[in-house]
Amino acid sequence: MLARTARVVNGCIVVFCLGASAPVWSFGFNDVTKKAQALAQSPYKAPSAVPDFLTSLPYDRYQSIRFKPEANLWRQPDSAEKKHFEVMMVPTGNVYRHAVTLNEVDQEGVRPLIFNRDHFTYPSPDLAKRIPTDLGYAGFWLTWPLQSSSAIKSAERQGNQFLVFGGASYFRGVGADNGFGLAARGLAIDTGLPSGEEFPAFTEFWLERPAANAATMTVYALLDSPSATGAYRFVISPNTVTGIEVSARLFARSNIDQIGLAPLTSMFYYGENTRQPAGEWRPQVHDSDGLLIRDEKSADVTEWVWRPLLNPTSLRINYFQVTNLKGFGLMQRDTRFDDFSDAEAHYEKRPSAWIDNTDDWGSGEVVLVEIPTSSESNDNIVAFWKPRQKIEKGAELNFQYRLRFGEHTAFDGNIGRVVDTWVGAGRINGVNQSENNRNLQGTWRVVVDFEGKTLNAASVPVVSEVGTNDSAEILEHFVEHLPEQGIWRLSMLVKPAPDKDTPLRARLLAGPNAVSETWLYQLPDLAQARD
Repeated sequence: MLARTARVVNGCIVVFCLGASAPVWSFGFNDVTKKAQALAQSPYKAPSAVPDFLTSLPYDRYQSIRFKPEANLWRQPDSAEKKHFEVMMVPTGNVYRHAVTLNEVDQEGVRPLIFNRDHFTYPSPDLAKRIPTDLGYAGFWLTWPLQSSSAIKSAERQGNQFLVFGGASYFRGVGADNGFGLAARGLAIDTGLPSGEEFPAFTEFWLERPAANAATMTVYALLDSPSATGAYRFVISPNTVTGIEVSARLFARSNIDQIGLAPLTSMFYYGENTRQPAGEWRPQVHDSDGLLIRDEKSADVTEWVWRPLLNPTSLRINYFQVTNLKGFGLMQRDTRFDDFSDAEAHYEKRPSAWIDNTDDWGSGEVVLVEIPTSSESNDNIVAFWKPRQKIEKGAELNFQYRLRFGEHTAFDGNIGRVVDTWVGAGRINGVNQSENNRNLQGTWRVVVDFEGKTLNAASVPVVSEVGTNDSAEILEHFVEHLPEQGIWRLSMLVKPAPDKDTPLRARLLAGPNAVSETWLYQLPDLAQARD
């Protein structure tokens, strides 16, 4: 048994274990939980807005406000070859309309990180003079040497930046070879419902100072909103894939119609499965191209479900029933430059994000919300876990999960996976106004390409299994191997349901066994199809 002693440092009690290598911190998850629980007993109070002249800044002008690297928290200028964490502050302005409270936690206790406007460079002296001395920060970036400084060329990642908390409860991360793209959130409330979405926000953070050369660090956060409060702990491990172990405890201030746990938010404007908007020359534009779900049906059967994303003509919500959820994520499977041909945005470098269910979340469903968008500037895709239990005033929720940002191949299963989905008219290619094509009017040709070792290793013929609802019809379906392309191509001729979307489901089998993901799709109503 270790002997303990305590002393008061800067007004905080720090407990030490004699003979231990590090002190027991005076602040932790239980402290944030107590704050969240107490906050839930009080009426919601909206945070104070920053001055209008900052929120009205154009995006480019706001982006020109830069935090000075020499002001980084925990900066070690004389140890460039060592791996250590540093913190850069996010300025308020543009979409960041509220400041947050930041604290540092170390062996001496807890102390606030006070705003200093001299730690920023501004696009003009006039703007710099107008910045209030007590403005506050909008959030923070974490940096860590994912790559050597000589290998880092991405201005988008600005060197070693790998994770940023900023704006409501949003946070974005990357793996070693990614540029920033989709985001995670602490909590989603009533996303997609007619009543309107509520955006909970992290209002206070505590950054636990890591030991020298540590490969992980811990951040605590307090969440607040009209309907709920929450305490969060993030144990962060940057690497080729950046991992975050998340623990959360929520307290409901009121009844919540639709709560979203472990939410992910992304952008899908158009892809190979949709038409290009008029005037667009790029083949595709999206941060993510599909939702992936891992459902453990039994001890011996695991189903991987792939749902390509869509930019619908009207808001669409899909609820995916699962037997035993093991994980879900929004993936970016298009990873070649030629998939986008965008030398500025580099969508092929956008990370995927995967949620590992490391806890027992009970019964519920994965929810996918797709919101119409007319540009790539809007995040229009949201995916989250919705527990089946009703969330009523006074309810408490505890949950844990692992979130990972990085290349999609780090999260996909070994089973054959979907690489492309193509949708077009059902007519015969190369034939114009023939009798056959007249008979095929009102049909769709849907082509799905798969790749994977399980397909190539099949010892019996690979066949397709396809289904739809009673009001639609599958006129034909077949699968063929294209060895030069390294893919297995499933082709379907579909006569859709009249005046409604048509659900489709398909997978590849070798004998009785599935050798591919289960592909799900929603074929848009022909009358409402995008021009």
